Amino acid sequence: MRATALIRRRVVLAADAFVEIVVWRLHQPLPSSSHEFKYRLAYVVESECVLRYDNELGKGDHRHFGTEETSYTFSTPDQLMADFNADVMRWNSEHGRS
Repeated sequence: MRATALIRRRVVLAADAFVEIVVWRLHQPLPSSSHEFKYRLAYVVESECVLRYDNELGKGDHRHFGTEETSYTFSTPDQLMADFNADVMRWNSEHGRS
């Protein structure tokens, strides 16, 4: 069976920045995850991905913030979005972007 696409969206935040959000519902969890979602959320500024949340096969749930990669505890798609949005705001604040 195929995965069901729940969201695929690119939102332009500035002339040089956008977020891309892709979430699928799987019929069973990935071997490295305990939930039935596959996701990729990215924040791109000046053609560079500066923030990314994903759960690629073999790595499980994790996030990239600049050059740092840390594990991420997934609970719900809504919480995933809230955490990602908070990190976008944090990144913007730390880098003098409004």
